[in-house]
Amino acid sequence: MLALSCAHAPAHTPVTWNQIAALPVPPADQRIAYGSDSLQFGELRLPEGAGPHPVAIVIHGGCWRAEYDLAHISPLSAELTRNGIATWTLEYRRIGNDGGGWPGTFQDVAAGADHLRELAKGLPLDLDRVVAVGHSAGGHLALWLAARPGLPAGSALASSDPLRLSGVIGLAAIADLRRYAEGSGYCNASVPLLLGGGPGEVADRYALASPSERLPLGVPVRLVHGTGDKIVPIEQSREFATRAASRGDDAKFLPVEGAGHFDPIATSAPAWSTVLKSVLDLTRAPRRAH
Repeated sequence: MLALSCAHAPAHTPVTWNQIAALPVPPADQRIAYGSDSLQFGELRLPEGAGPHPVAIVIHGGCWRAEYDLAHISPLSAELTRNGIATWTLEYRRIGNDGGGWPGTFQDVAAGADHLRELAKGLPLDLDRVVAVGHSAGGHLALWLAARPGLPAGSALASSDPLRLSGVIGLAAIADLRRYAEGSGYCNASVPLLLGGGPGEVADRYALASPSERLPLGVPVRLVHGTGDKIVPIEQSREFATRAASRGDDAKFLPVEGAGHFDPIATSAPAWSTVLKSVLDLTRAPRRAH
């Protein structure tokens, strides 16, 4: 349990990583492989009722590094499912795993998202209402999933028929890899490890992998970010929303006063109401292209 209950903490007190890591991990309904590697799987949770249910592809953060897995975001997935959203929480190869980094991390997340088509053949999932929800480095990958249909054909990360999303929700998302790589923190140093070099060495990879360079996304975007985030600067979300809107996207920047980096994934923190509303709003309006 949380050492300090977020529900009773002052709104301006940021949630810590230790609080998130201490939460019990709710069991999934099913753990399903989408590939042959032991890390290529997702956890599926289905809400009550006959469906078909809208779906959130949930992508965990952790600086794209092997030491952080999907366990810490599982309470968020379970809470979305309690609110009527089927959740498909992806695990993927990360920096430090065999095959992680470039291009395996991206290929895994893409394959995991596309595997929803197979799941929907036997389960009540509504593929006209699929959103991606990601936190931090997972927010980067969620935004990148939304950008996949616009990747140049034949490029290293392109897919022949990517699953199209109804929207994307970035939670303290790393949206601009070039800018983020300029920082001096542990997570900032992960960017060149993810892509196999800095912007001056592998510029083409940054152009394919950084959501800020793939605009417009063509789907609604909601960016929830705490004003007290000391791991991912809030400017990452603010500037992305501004640029996306200028390119014609329905993009909204949703700052949460006093919240830290982990508040958007703490379901008992004040930021959660903004996260939940964003997911519910973007799964209401179906689109007909998948």
